[in-house]
Formats: sequence, C-alpha cells, structure tokens
Amino acid sequence: MKGPIKILLVDDHAIVRAGFRLLLSAVETLEVVAEAERGEAVFQLCQETHPDVIVLDLSMPGIGGLETLRRVCLRDENAKVLVFSVHDESVYVNRALAAGAKGYITKSSAPHILVEAIHKIADGEIYIEQGLLKASPSVQVNHYRSIVETLSPREFDIFLLLAKGLTAHKIAEELCLGYKTVANYGTHIKNKLNVATVAELAHIAMVLGAVGK
Repeated sequence: MKGPIKILLVDDHAIVRAGFRLLLSAVETLEVVAEAERGEAVFQLCQETHPDVIVLDLSMPGIGGLETLRRVCLRDENAKVLVFSVHDESVYVNRALAAGAKGYITKSSAPHILVEAIHKIADGEIYIEQGLLKASPSVQVNHYRSIVETLSPREFDIFLLLAKGLTAHKIAEELCLGYKTVANYGTHIKNKLNVATVAELAHIAMVLGAVGK
C-alpha cells in the first residue's frame, strides 16, 4: 500500500479517541484522517475521506456499532472494519464477524496489538485477538472440527486460503482453477459451516488452530 494507512476512528468517547489518535500518530505508517462519535456520521465520512481501515467501537448511542458495521459492509463489501471493543464475549465476536468485520480486538489489548491489527487488515488479512479464541467453548470447537473433517481435499485447501485472507481471484491463480469454480467452492464451504462471511471462516480456522492469528 502506497502512503500511510488512512484510518477512521469511531468511538463515542472523545477522550478515548484522543488516546487512540495519539497512539496511532506515533506510527509513521498510519494516519487518522477522520473521527466520528456516532455511527450515523460514518457513511458521509467514508465518502469524504476514503479510509483504508475503520476502527469501530460497538457500544455507541444512536444506531450503535453493530448496525453501523452491518450498513457499512452492505454499502461496500470490500470495507475493512476492525472492531475495537470492551466486550470479549464470543457472542459479540461472532455477531461482528457475521456482520462483516475483518478483525476484532479488545480495548484491554496491548497498544502494539491495535497497530498490528490495523496493518494486517489493511493488507487484506483477517485479525482476531488470540485471547478471544481461547474462550471458545469446546463443544463449539468439536462441532467445527466435525464439519471441517467432511470437507473434500480441494474444499479444505480453499477453506484455508480463504481463512488466510486470499481473494477468490488469488486462489484461482494459485490453484489453477477458474474464478467461478473457486467462488462456488467458497459458497459450498460457507453453507457447510453455516457462516456468511470469510471473516467467520477465518475465525473457525483459528479456533481449530489451522491458521495463525
């Protein structure tokens, strides 16, 4: 990516945003181009500033973080949103991923985690804080494992590549397959795992230890 990564900060607490801006401004590869305290302001700011990554809190007044996330991703399927929340419960993580988030970290994480997550997501990867995965119930892990074991060898290959953040076009090139073939495989895999987004696939792969964070 040429130039610094442009960031839109979305949090309803001005002091929190100021702290984030101070932290991120110390990193020469990052630039905070806009801030918002409510989800309603995000859409106009996206049109005006074209951020590379949106750092989004979930607990906000108005339409709230999850609905903001959902609407942003509906308007732009390529939007790169990192959820940065106080909530570490799996229900929040799963709902954020289902809505289209490309990453999820908690506000209790170390500062370098935020910086690393932004860089990873800007590069097209998925980033979920490792500690969140450890809290996944064993029943859920076993459920995922049993389904993944039913994937064909080709499906499993594509599952891993999607989980690593590769696009269908990149996977098609790497595996010497047609784009539509890869897209169809991706749809079948999502249906088998009962998920709607690539971020959810990545979450499952990390829960199972199939890919790193």
